[in-house]
Amino acid sequence: MTAKKYLKQAYLLDKQIQVEVKELEQLREMRGTIQGCSYGEKIGTNPNRNLEAPFIKTIEKIWDYEQRIDAQINRLVDLRSEINEAIESMENPEERLLLKYRYLKNESWEDISYELNVSYRTVHRIHASALNNFIVPE
Repeated sequence: MTAKKYLKQAYLLDKQIQVEVKELEQLREMRGTIQGCSYGEKIGTNPNRNLEAPFIKTIEKIWDYEQRIDAQINRLVDLRSEINEAIESMENPEERLLLKYRYLKNESWEDISYELNVSYRTVHRIHASALNNFIVPE
């Protein structure tokens, strides 16, 4: 795995969590909707008919989403800690700082340029050097 791919794992997982949180919010909104009632005459009874309220399935899906999101958040915390340790093992403090801004804080190149008080071009030069010097943990 390349250094860049390794470092981007936390960013991608964070984005995936954000998408699933939005989906969870939509499910929660659906939970509150009321389905129409049928006032027609019911003829015969089916012993295999599902007697559960329709919103129960939605609640079960919400529970599943919450469990999956919690597991992903735990993985993200562990992954960020692992990435931080790998970055801390680097010798150059400027490279360490840049990698933390970019891959742990998800800062833009412009913001990193401002924080490091260097030009936009210098940020990319430091980044290229940092990726060359970064050792991907096993």
